[in-house]
Amino acid sequence: MNPRNVGEIPDADGVGKVGNPICGDMMTVYIKVKDNRLEDVKFKTFGCGAAIATSSMVTELAKGKTIEEALRITRTEVADSLGGLPPIKIHCSVLAVDGLSEAIYEYLSKNGLPIPEELDRRHKRLETELENIKKRYAEFAKLEEELLRE
Repeated sequence: MNPRNVGEIPDADGVGKVGNPICGDMMTVYIKVKDNRLEDVKFKTFGCGAAIATSSMVTELAKGKTIEEALRITRTEVADSLGGLPPIKIHCSVLAVDGLSEAIYEYLSKNGLPIPEELDRRHKRLETELENIKKRYAEFAKLEEELLRE
């Protein structure tokens, strides 16, 4: 009902953008890092109430934590901190954690810092998913164009 940390960090140290093409939720998580701690974390989300709530909660859980601590935040922790989520909305907590991890990945990459193996695997999985979505969309757009010509 009262999301916290809504907005952008204009000079963010890392930005993570994730989305779910099936439900249409889109999240962007911004982080500001000082002395290896997430000094500030904000989000912008286009989606349902659960997507907004999980985005807000992941920012609350991450703020003030070290990079390593923030990377250990799980979808279960996000959902439990909200008092639970309906099974059909669990994907929102996954998306929120993915958004945070992508922001951290960008921060580490931009600064030439070591990227933990698990974070690298997560990032590659998200990249692969995005590429698959782009391919499917291109196929759909081509089919739609062909149908409109008939």
